[in-house]
Amino acid sequence: MAASPTPRPNADSPAPPRADRPPPPAGADLPPALRDAFAAILRAAAPRLPIAIALSGGADSTALLLLAARALPGQVRAIHIHHGLQDAADAFQRQCEALCERLRVPLAVVRVQARHQPGESPEDAARRARYAALAQAATGQETGPVGGEAAGQGAASVWLGHHADDQAETLLLALSRGAGLPGLAAMPARFEREGVVFERPLLAVPGPVIRQWLRDEGVGWVEDPTNADTAFTRNRIRHALLPALQAAFPTFRDTFARSARHAAQAQALLAQVAAEDLAAMDGTPAIAALQGLTRERQANLLRHWLRAAHQAAPSAAQLEELLDQVQACRTRGHRIRLKVATGFVERAGDRLAYRAAA
Repeated sequence: MAASPTPRPNADSPAPPRADRPPPPAGADLPPALRDAFAAILRAAAPRLPIAIALSGGADSTALLLLAARALPGQVRAIHIHHGLQDAADAFQRQCEALCERLRVPLAVVRVQARHQPGESPEDAARRARYAALAQAATGQETGPVGGEAAGQGAASVWLGHHADDQAETLLLALSRGAGLPGLAAMPARFEREGVVFERPLLAVPGPVIRQWLRDEGVGWVEDPTNADTAFTRNRIRHALLPALQAAFPTFRDTFARSARHAAQAQALLAQVAAEDLAAMDGTPAIAALQGLTRERQANLLRHWLRAAHQAAPSAAQLEELLDQVQACRTRGHRIRLKVATGFVERAGDRLAYRAAA
């Protein structure tokens, strides 16, 4: 495999400021979008301190760390996840170390190896490993700190640097894959995983605003070289579709975000219906009771059960086949066994069960 290009400070951004440069007053001279995000940071953080920033060394997480450090002095830590997936990973770490040293923010570096399971993409495996490592570092379950202390330990929440362009890309990516409501809901501003609260304070801020502010502040960042590779669908969306949307529909970030919120509300209602249907079956799908529901309601319940209880997401084809098998199951000897995600849905007496692949 060819070596990945070494990341370097963005060519348009000045060198990082000197450590003795006095910071401006918290919230002063911010662009309106960032000023709103800054206010949201203060509101969101009030009951949940200290906080940890998931720091990659890129522009978005760099800006979030800078804002948070100014807004909440002494209450901010940083966590850098070292995937080791490309040769440039060590340079990302060095950038994070230098930035945190200048800002006097404790940093923890966590190395992970994201091995994907059968039926799982490398990208999904890396994402799963990253969130698990962030949660462990935030709760003090990970060691290997940089800077003299376990930076993430005791953090009440973890903040992510995703912004409005990321949200638009996520929605377009979901549309390109024919996703349902969970995909069209894109990224929530707040969610919980692995027992840890995650926040996205910059989700309403356009990416170009973030980068221009960092240039104005004289703060550098590194560009992930894979972001320029248009072999990836998300990068094609970023480099080809977003500029066209900006030219044709300048408010696309706001309207896309509104559509995502509508999808999230509809999905929350469907999840509530599915949870009630599943509770009526004592927590696991009962075949006879499923057959008494409409096909759409069966599909809603099975998707919810697989996702909530087993972290498995069936493809559209797998779900249709499962629904057909449930409908055909009219005799005691009828066997059901269907591959879903990394395991199997099987018949267990008068109910369905999910078994992990051996």
